[in-house]
Amino acid sequence: MRLILSLLALLLALPVLAEPIVQSPDGRTRVSVSGDGDGRLYWQASRDGQPLIAPSPLGFILADAPKLDRKLAITGEAHSSADTTWDQPWGERAKVRDRHNQLILHIAETSVLKRRFDLVLRVSDDGIALRYAFPEQPNLKNVRIVAELTEFRIAGATGGRAWWIPALEWNREEYLYRATGITEVGLAQTPMTMKTAGGTWLSIHEAALIDYAGMNLQPAGGGMFRAALTPSASGPAVVVAAPFATPWRVVMIGDSAPALANSSLILNLNAPNKLGDVSWVRPCKYAGIWWSMHLDTESWATGAKHGATTANALKMIDWAAANGLCGLLIEGWNKGWDGDWFANGWDFRFAEPTPDFDMVAIAAHAKKKRVGLIGHHETSGNLANYEAQLGAGMAYYQQNGVTMVKTGYVADAGGLQVAANTPGTDMNGQPRALTYEWHEGQASARHHVKVLEAAAAHRISINSHEPIKDTGLRRTWPNWVSREGARGMEFNAWGNPDNGPEHEATLAFTRLLAGPMDYTPGIVSLQGRGQKIPSTLAKQLALYVTIYSPLQMVADLPENYAKAPGAAMDFIRAVPVDWQESITLAGEPGSHVVTARQRRSGQDWWLGAAGGKQAVPVDVALSFLTPGQRYRLTLWRDGDGADANPHDLAVETRIVTSNDRLSVRLAAGGGGAAARFEPIR
Repeated sequence: MRLILSLLALLLALPVLAEPIVQSPDGRTRVSVSGDGDGRLYWQASRDGQPLIAPSPLGFILADAPKLDRKLAITGEAHSSADTTWDQPWGERAKVRDRHNQLILHIAETSVLKRRFDLVLRVSDDGIALRYAFPEQPNLKNVRIVAELTEFRIAGATGGRAWWIPALEWNREEYLYRATGITEVGLAQTPMTMKTAGGTWLSIHEAALIDYAGMNLQPAGGGMFRAALTPSASGPAVVVAAPFATPWRVVMIGDSAPALANSSLILNLNAPNKLGDVSWVRPCKYAGIWWSMHLDTESWATGAKHGATTANALKMIDWAAANGLCGLLIEGWNKGWDGDWFANGWDFRFAEPTPDFDMVAIAAHAKKKRVGLIGHHETSGNLANYEAQLGAGMAYYQQNGVTMVKTGYVADAGGLQVAANTPGTDMNGQPRALTYEWHEGQASARHHVKVLEAAAAHRISINSHEPIKDTGLRRTWPNWVSREGARGMEFNAWGNPDNGPEHEATLAFTRLLAGPMDYTPGIVSLQGRGQKIPSTLAKQLALYVTIYSPLQMVADLPENYAKAPGAAMDFIRAVPVDWQESITLAGEPGSHVVTARQRRSGQDWWLGAAGGKQAVPVDVALSFLTPGQRYRLTLWRDGDGADANPHDLAVETRIVTSNDRLSVRLAAGGGGAAARFEPIR
């Protein structure tokens, strides 16, 4: 008996070979890593004890080197935790909490090459992130990645729903979102949002995309998705020297769609501000010489319809000043717009105005009126031409008081013109060799950082259109204030088809999970090129709150604002663009979204509710208001006749507290409501 007890004590004292595990601070989400007999590694996750991500492979296919996915062994591990709060210089909330647990697994091949990397797993209450970190090593100096083998095997995919747009198609990210079963998704871009059969909400995306190819999701059947890297025309999808770390692969998790929208996970996975003092980066509500071009009443090209003339710019500066706007965007002011500029771009000159645009006089008038000029650099996707003039273009803008620049990359996907490594130029001064790359490829990732740093050197902020996806780099480079990256308001001007009434409610739980979007709301005329815009007037007001951007355009024509109800312009003039706190209160993709935000350095709250195709009742608690404080509520809502007449706008006022609720009906066909809560002192 004593012998048996001694053997039992010895067995209990031996170390237990268990799967490495890390869990979220609230204990609900657990992530572990396991291996098989061939030395393959798999990651898996559960939530509340139920499978969330089934065992999913890890690894890489490399060019000119053996695959890195077998004969792998975990040689060590390190656990850590963090609970910190950091300040955003601008943003949807002033303070961001980062609470997570982290596990780093040191992994090495057992084969003769003995290549090494770390697998970093970080788990927060609102999601999971993993990345690969490669140290400097003799057998893996230059890493040439053909494919990444990271997979996401969604447990509960059958019977679940997904909202997604296709990847590697000609029109970049500018597609209407599809709502399908998770098992019916095709090659998709990220973020891709899902609701599992068990009711858990997920969104797969990436964070800190630097010097790497963007990740798409390749379906492999049954709810399995593989990280599909955006290809390169010049070789492997990614070519990078060690040491380096991949972007984070992120699974945002929530019990509801609003829980996803309230997450700061993507931002927290990015490095802190590297620019230092960024007090010169200022949120702005702006007008533009822009919508008229999309209506085809004015043009970017010179001639009788040219919009960017001296006279028009001076008039628009006066209008912006009269309405308390801090900026004016002017498109088509520089040489290069005449002729065939689409997907060409060689003729663009970024420091040379057209003959009918007096930059010096316009800049002086803008300064006098306290209206900042927002510059525009359309490149037609010609990175080679733009980068050759980048320094001169930014210096020219700084010289003329421009502090923000909207960049554009209008070219079909796969059509970015990138200077190849072949030295020299042809007789026209153009690079002798070009490669043609995707907007989400590694060359594009490198280019956008180059633009950010050139702009920062001249104290200029960047608003990218036709951009690479948002992965939270605004934390690292706070002058990257906004971008497009989805179908914007201009599609409603063009029609054939328009965005549809459910588009904005879908964006709130898909594209906007990545970061700010310059959607250009405020089209009070509700009129495009001969067709109606699928929205009510109240919804156009609500979009200033539901679609976050520190740059918000007052996008319609001045004459249309003059015809609109005065109450609509009262709202547009007053609504802030920089926030102390933001809370998405209700909604689901395509149906509706309700968001409340508190003004930064203020006590008043604002609320927006944007609906979809069907009328929807909204009833939300006002518990976000300060307890014990009385507020004057001003409500701009769909009028009782808004289903038939989208211009019908009702305005109400009353006194409320945090104990009250707000109930409102959003009209069919894209209804909306907007509210302001002012403390009564």
